[in-house]
Amino acid sequence: MKKPISTPCPCGRGVSYEQCCGPLHQGQPAVDAEALMRSRYSAYVLGNAAYLRSSWHPDTRPADLSLQEPAGQRTQWLGLSIQQHRLTGQDTAEVVFVARYRIGGGSAVRMQENSRFVRIGEHWYYLDAL
Repeated sequence: MKKPISTPCPCGRGVSYEQCCGPLHQGQPAVDAEALMRSRYSAYVLGNAAYLRSSWHPDTRPADLSLQEPAGQRTQWLGLSIQQHRLTGQDTAEVVFVARYRIGGGSAVRMQENSRFVRIGEHWYYLDAL
């Protein structure tokens, strides 16, 4: 029997989606805030709004999150680069990252963000951006 072809993970870690962000999208807890950040980037690439909402801290989670885009305005994600990951407390962390994307046929955009994360139990959650 042939082994299925592995799809590279959108987060850019260099392993297959099935070995990287896929298990997190299925409910496995992230080992750290960086892994959660990567899985959230992959969720944006894959249009997985349900995962984005579930991995967002309840105090800052938007009431509604739609990833539907107007015709001709589709976001094409071009890559993720983690600049820094640091623990700021026993259950808090920050991740500085750069995400590149293009909307429609426009020029590539470079977005840098310093995101804060909180761990509750065994799960990390995105809190907000500084």
